[in-house]
Amino acid sequence: MVRKVTANVYMTLDGRGAFPKYPGSERPSRKPTALFRHMWIARYDDVTTVVMGRRSFLGHRRVWSGKARKPSDPPYQVDYSRFLDRVDKVCLSRSLKSPGWENTRMLKGDLTRVLARLRREKGGNIIVEGGPRVSQEVLSRRLADDYWFFVMPVVYGRGPRYWGPMREQNTLKLLETKHGEDGEILLHYETVR
Repeated sequence: MVRKVTANVYMTLDGRGAFPKYPGSERPSRKPTALFRHMWIARYDDVTTVVMGRRSFLGHRRVWSGKARKPSDPPYQVDYSRFLDRVDKVCLSRSLKSPGWENTRMLKGDLTRVLARLRREKGGNIIVEGGPRVSQEVLSRRLADDYWFFVMPVVYGRGPRYWGPMREQNTLKLLETKHGEDGEILLHYETVR
């Protein structure tokens, strides 16, 4: 059985890879939002590999590793950190020498070949959590089976862009739409092959 590849894309309305503040975005919560439960908690059992670019990896390690947790953190954040600690993490980097996070492999080279290799390995599904540069490559090369677009209600005007030149059209089929409590939208698409 071939493993499914899903690309998670977090962006502003103008297609920027940033996490700006907006009303409700910094509200402390002891419980996960419905979108967080749907996008992450519901997939803990079927995802065994998370692929990240170097910058995304370093940010996740700093914020979400078990070492970053405090005793006062909400249980769902602790559970998410445990999930990330235990899954196979693949950091795409030519320059990072040591990952500093358990269960991490450093891979470099052509992304098409890297994902093809990962698909052939045993395990559950794969999430590409790469940031704009990696996600743009996944989109332009049609490397994912499906995409989860988490769209924040902000026109930001700065930061790295998700959209750039494409080799060819990439047609997607909408599977579901979910609305967040603070104006976010989660769009789930599958690739039309």
